[in-house]
Amino acid sequence: MDARVKPAPHEIRLARADNPKMRERDLAAQLGVSEAELVAAYIGDSVVRLDPRVNDLLNGLEAVGEVMALTRNESAVHEKIGVYDKVVTGEHAAMALGENIDLRIFPKLWAHGFAVEKRDGDEIRRSLQFFDKAGNAVHKVHLRAGSNLYAYQNLVERLTAADQSQSIDIDDSNVARKPALEGGASAEDLRDRWSKLTDTHQFFGMLRTLKLDRLQALHMVGQDYAWQIDNDALTAMLHHAVEGQTPIMCFVGNHGCIQIHSGPIQNVKPMGPWINIFDETFHLHLRTDHVRELWVVRKPTKDGHVTSLEAYDATGELIIQFFGKRKEGQDEREEWRFIAENLPRIPAAA
Repeated sequence: MDARVKPAPHEIRLARADNPKMRERDLAAQLGVSEAELVAAYIGDSVVRLDPRVNDLLNGLEAVGEVMALTRNESAVHEKIGVYDKVVTGEHAAMALGENIDLRIFPKLWAHGFAVEKRDGDEIRRSLQFFDKAGNAVHKVHLRAGSNLYAYQNLVERLTAADQSQSIDIDDSNVARKPALEGGASAEDLRDRWSKLTDTHQFFGMLRTLKLDRLQALHMVGQDYAWQIDNDALTAMLHHAVEGQTPIMCFVGNHGCIQIHSGPIQNVKPMGPWINIFDETFHLHLRTDHVRELWVVRKPTKDGHVTSLEAYDATGELIIQFFGKRKEGQDEREEWRFIAENLPRIPAAA
């Protein structure tokens, strides 16, 4: 946020009326407010403030039936249509493990919640929207024509906050302040620990122990474990997956939520800087111009190594991650490995 005085709620509403087709995220940036503050300006009108009680939300969403789940970061938007089922709640981590809606959630990072109604002609579009302390979106749930409106209204009533004022407390002190890591780990130490991984979920713990971020580790570990590829290879990989009907896993997340697609993809379409997937229950929108580095990464597991395709932005943050679809205990799909290992490499620096 800049140092200028933020607009009052009524000024935000006037700006919205003057720019009815502008996306909330873009209008918020133009006004110098967070997206959460933009939404909060309509509390008492078309918005109800909710307590961000994530476990209560997850337990109540299955009854709402088919919805669209949306998780995004600065460069990618991941949308899945389905039901919130097979829910696992927890104070530090929660999950939805359904066939279509597959989420890993970190509840302590959800700070603000809203139930939002938007009129579109004769139709009312309803959604539940959740944001972090800085007012950035972590997850949204959009109702569809077949959603159970009665169950939705009951859930909103149960989560409605006592405070329905239009002002919200925003703490953006940690935004865009990625801590510098001063790990003294050597490439030999990293390679030794990397070679002993038995599960991909151990990867983050390894980095934390060595005080390395993901991209530092990829540059250090050596080309038998990670190699950089041409940025255009991401779109090529998607087209290869369509042609071979190779089931993939696609992860998009932020620090509060990670959303996963598992299965084949069918309709890949470029639109300007965006590459999009428009399938029946899965939509992806990815800014290819935000991709600064693209890597193929091998991680050992007890079932043999698994291969991922990982895109990073200019700040070194992970934008999106792809794997071949597999279940625990299964070998990696040969067709996925073939695609990943044959994408055009960038020669390693001496």
